Amino acid sequence: MTSSPEDPTLGFSASHDVPVPYLARISEYYQTLGFGAPYRWAQYAEVPFTPLQKPLASSRVGLVTTAAPFQPDKGDQGPGAPYNAAAKFFQVYSGSTAEHPDLRISHIGYDRQHTAATDADVWFPLRALRRVQSAGLIGEVAPRFYGAPTNRSHRTTLEVDAPEILARCREDAVDCVVLAAV
Repeated sequence: MTSSPEDPTLGFSASHDVPVPYLARISEYYQTLGFGAPYRWAQYAEVPFTPLQKPLASSRVGLVTTAAPFQPDKGDQGPGAPYNAAAKFFQVYSGSTAEHPDLRISHIGYDRQHTAATDADVWFPLRALRRVQSAGLIGEVAPRFYGAPTNRSHRTTLEVDAPEILARCREDAVDCVVLAAV
């Protein structure tokens, strides 16, 4: 006996229930903003990989985020807030991991219709890193986290932001990072 994807006993979702076509939507969005060419996603034929030099349980782990520090004078930035370009930041920043900072993501373009964004631990997993440190799965959390701007410029990201984040990671003797990008 064979079954088809339409077979209700398989538990498949309806054929129209597909993931949000994110890449196509973003390309269309940029063209409506007046950019001539469609957005070009960074896709590299070769990606450098450096294996850890020591076990993860002995490594210092950094956290890189695209979340922005809350700025009370920049309008609504809370969970479910509409897109808020005023809350963007354009330079790499760092903050202490000793406390849990007030970071927000209203400056990020994400699917607000289907995502509430109420759980900050999803896009800033500092508490999870502390838990795995307590469990001995990582050596320690770095003393600072690092904010990566989302200004949509490949050149600025590659030539300015990434080298600055790398320099800060090296200052903090970070062995590896978790990238929490929204």
